[in-house]
Amino acid sequence: MKNLTRIVLLFLVMAFGSNGFAQSAPTIAVEETVNALIKAMIDADKNSLENLSHPKLSYGHSGGKVDDQKDFVNNIVSGKSDFVSIDITNQTISISNAIAVVRHDLFAKTNDGGKPGEVHLKVLLVFEKQKGKWLLIARQAVKPPAS
Repeated sequence: MKNLTRIVLLFLVMAFGSNGFAQSAPTIAVEETVNALIKAMIDADKNSLENLSHPKLSYGHSGGKVDDQKDFVNNIVSGKSDFVSIDITNQTISISNAIAVVRHDLFAKTNDGGKPGEVHLKVLLVFEKQKGKWLLIARQAVKPPAS
């Protein structure tokens, strides 16, 4: 009986990991999509940016400007918005049916228009699942409150 209890406990630890819960397949898929989007933004990969975003994308910047999908892709591909590196922390993912809401803190090194810089933002991403694929349909960034 002791061995059975140990096996069950070991299984539970492995199944639920250190945070107490295993991630669901949809959550993992959204997280992978976020990672692919970040990579596409750093690489300025036009095809990936278009394939990961919805044609009706609403992409809000922390300064109040809002881009559509075409502007979002063109700004990155042209180097107007040039991400050298992007690190995200404190990410949460909430899924309801075909909608995923992602929040995280974004720290990035930029080279916008050839001018080096750094940015720290709080970001909200909204993805919609279409034909088995998560597409970015909305994004809004805000500057974190001064501490």
